[in-house]
Amino acid sequence: MIGFIKGKILAITPDYALIETAAGLGFEVACSYSAFSALAGKKEGELYTYMQVGENGVALYGFSSQEEKNMFLKLITVSGVGPKMGIAILSGLNTADVAAAIATSDIKRLSSVKGLGKKTAERICLELREKVSAPAVNGGAAVPQTAAYGGDEDAVVALMTLGFSRSESEKAIYRARSQGAQSVEDIIMIALKGM
Repeated sequence: MIGFIKGKILAITPDYALIETAAGLGFEVACSYSAFSALAGKKEGELYTYMQVGENGVALYGFSSQEEKNMFLKLITVSGVGPKMGIAILSGLNTADVAAAIATSDIKRLSSVKGLGKKTAERICLELREKVSAPAVNGGAAVPQTAAYGGDEDAVVALMTLGFSRSESEKAIYRARSQGAQSVEDIIMIALKGM
């Protein structure tokens, strides 16, 4: 399994990069938009990769970070989401936006990705809601659970994605909980009203 590639960039488009490694091998890698952005204009670069082996051959998919690759791996576990759709999702939305959309069941946001229908977006939210957490947004580092309840991390992530600090988000969630909010959606709505 090829998990990482580093080398000279021979060609690059928004869809793929051709990278020559030190061994003289050239790998064609289908890229997410953030991977393309990280490589564009450079002579050398590196990508985290996922290798798919199937009936139609072998394909490599490239990502700008391990966190983005981890999100991709979660996405392709969902029925109806293959590697091409996973790349499309991560090209249409960044990792933080995908995590926030899943955490808040924002079907409209997910289905704004070209080729991703409402039913598949709903399936992604349903199947990944418990698997997607703040580390997917915060660089892979463990995030201390300092909100009023440990289960409020999804709401913290959603509010942070909207531009609020962790401290502001946690205080707003505490106030929302004290007003009787139970679901993540209710917590976020009440928290936003108080900010």
